[in-house]
Amino acid sequence: MKYFTTPIVFALSFAGSLVLGDDNTKSAALEIKAVLDAQETAWNKRDLDGFLVGYWNSPKVVFQSGGERSDGFAAMRDRYYKNYKADGKEMGTLAFSQIEIEVLGADSAFVRGAWALTKADGSNPKGLFTLIMRKLPEGWRIVHDHTSVAAPKKP
Repeated sequence: MKYFTTPIVFALSFAGSLVLGDDNTKSAALEIKAVLDAQETAWNKRDLDGFLVGYWNSPKVVFQSGGERSDGFAAMRDRYYKNYKADGKEMGTLAFSQIEIEVLGADSAFVRGAWALTKADGSNPKGLFTLIMRKLPEGWRIVHDHTSVAAPKKP
């Protein structure tokens, strides 16, 4: 049996907390969390372009939600603008929670979490997300996003 001699970097997460392997993994997880925090801050300032900085600006980025798939940054950006910035649309206040970050290697990570919006009309859409992130020359970026929306609770 052949054993790998290169170090394996990993992080396991449980209930939103991080159990970290080494300093490199800890640093990566903190950098990834900073990207998510910056997205939340930008959203809540109504800065959709600032929010989108967290995504890979590439024709290869993938966003899936509501049974639809958007391929490429431009298509994803257009979808966000249509749903949150078009006439009559509201961005609301975004909150991420239950963040779990699993660093898979020096340049890749898997992130799970929950999101919730609070809107002026009193509605509170929410759901879950799963992200694949890569460390690119510009920093950690989301290369794949699968976001679900919870069904509204019936009275």
